Amino acid sequence: MKKLLLCIHLFFSLIVFSQNEQLAQNYFDKGDFEKAKISYEELLKSQPGNGNYFQKVIDCYQQLQQFAIAEKAIQERLDKYKQASLLVELGYNYQLQKNVDKAKKYYEQALDKIRKNPSEVYGVASTFERKVLLDYALQSYELAITVEPRFNFNYQMAMLYGQLGNTDMMIEKFLTEAYANPQNSIMIQNQLSRFMMEDANATFNESLRKALLVRAQKNQDVFWNEYLSWFYVQQKEYGKAFIQEKAIYKRNPETFSNIVNLAQLAIEAGEKETAKEILTFVLDNTKDTELLIQSHTFLIKMRIDSAQENDFKTIETDLDLLLKQFGISPYSLSLQIIQAHFLTFHLKNPEQGKTILKTAIDLPLNEYQKADVKMELADILLFEEKFNQALIYYSQIEEDLKNDVVGHEASLKAAKTSYFKGDFQWAQKQFKELKSASTQLIANDALEYFLLINDNTVADSTQTALKQFAHADYLLYQNKNKEALDVFQSILKSFKGQEIESVTLFRLGKIYEKSGDYISALSQYQEIIDRHNDGIYIDEAYYFSAEIYNKQLKNIEKAKSAYEQIIFHHEDSIYFTDARKKYRQLRGDTNL
Repeated sequence: MKKLLLCIHLFFSLIVFSQNEQLAQNYFDKGDFEKAKISYEELLKSQPGNGNYFQKVIDCYQQLQQFAIAEKAIQERLDKYKQASLLVELGYNYQLQKNVDKAKKYYEQALDKIRKNPSEVYGVASTFERKVLLDYALQSYELAITVEPRFNFNYQMAMLYGQLGNTDMMIEKFLTEAYANPQNSIMIQNQLSRFMMEDANATFNESLRKALLVRAQKNQDVFWNEYLSWFYVQQKEYGKAFIQEKAIYKRNPETFSNIVNLAQLAIEAGEKETAKEILTFVLDNTKDTELLIQSHTFLIKMRIDSAQENDFKTIETDLDLLLKQFGISPYSLSLQIIQAHFLTFHLKNPEQGKTILKTAIDLPLNEYQKADVKMELADILLFEEKFNQALIYYSQIEEDLKNDVVGHEASLKAAKTSYFKGDFQWAQKQFKELKSASTQLIANDALEYFLLINDNTVADSTQTALKQFAHADYLLYQNKNKEALDVFQSILKSFKGQEIESVTLFRLGKIYEKSGDYISALSQYQEIIDRHNDGIYIDEAYYFSAEIYNKQLKNIEKAKSAYEQIIFHHEDSIYFTDARKKYRQLRGDTNL
């Protein structure tokens, strides 16, 4: 019983203590330093050795300009604990009083402690860093290494050089550390990526590229090829990354996984020729069935995406041959799903597509493979206007893979199904929930449809235009582009100047782009720029115009002008980073 009572007493004491600490922190955060001081002094009395409480007490004294009291407290603690870091605290207390000479005196004493005992660097350097005395922190690490060469502070020094703006030395230290301790590479790459993403990244990126190339030339270790490949992937220079991956493969032909992943990234970035080159290399150099199927899957998908009707027969034959080659098994599931989709959406044969999938679902599949089959089956049912049956399958996937990206994708498709059938209220509710999805593409898609329904319901309570627009979107889903084009053009005539106009122009632009009619696409985007420059599609209009001028029409000046509009007037656009990078490339101010 006594032990139980003691445990209960300790439990409630901890709760009270935690509450007191939170209260003290709240006072400090609000700038009520008098109350924070009293609270932290009480906490320090109960735990005299707690360095955090002591630091907070000193911070409060200094905020209240009670420098003499702070100095006395620091000196007493220094006499008791003999910590070199407290010399930094004393110096900083004088620096706050603008007594620079006395501050330097104590800083030098702290450095002397490192000379006598290099292990003191941990407390001294971190205290200098906390006080934003970065040059002294750097000096502390350098001094410790001089006294004890076995110490390694490459990472800490790199971070300091970065904060001081000396990015060349930061790169030097980071790369030295990465090579010495490869297990730290991901952490280092994350830090380098932060600098690569900043506004003034062109010079930094070039410096990093040169530093990596110099190391790769001096040291033939495959490590530097891997680092260069990573760098080029960050820059979306997939062709250059492939050169490095080929060099890695020549020395280590064990795996192709990185090369196949690189091909997928190139496809997602629209660099189809680079992707084809990469995948062809895989097919020529491996006998691994899984990799062969994966490569063929990517290649056939790309062919289908750009196929004209007269290509369909050849694609159908090639799909049949691939499935005969690899057989019907869980390994070839991706090809089976592609075949079912192609038969439905291009050859308009949904019955045969469903037959393929119903055979596939009986294979020994894992839960994600089953979800893939069910997703395609639901897509086909949606194609057939069997909305409720499609919703059943999407709901099953949502239930089976909650909080998973596949589950979120099923949720998005379920919301679109409700939207297609005109159940806007329910669709709106689902899109609203998906706006906060962890996957950016799903969140962006959900937000677009949420705003579409919301804006056009407010503008027209009868939702007449929205119903026609949803029908046109459904025709697009069914791959009936000509019919969809006619409906969108009809909407423009019937609802000219209304809320629905800008998104209709955007849809028309994308249809014309897909069919290769780039002049008509530009015309739609220009209408958005001229008449809807305060709407949500203005950045898309500029970006896709720039892409057409850049990639299709090779009009560099007009492409630069359109990219420039996003850079200077639409910094919050999801296309901002790509627009800035492409603008710089066109301007010729990077060699990346």
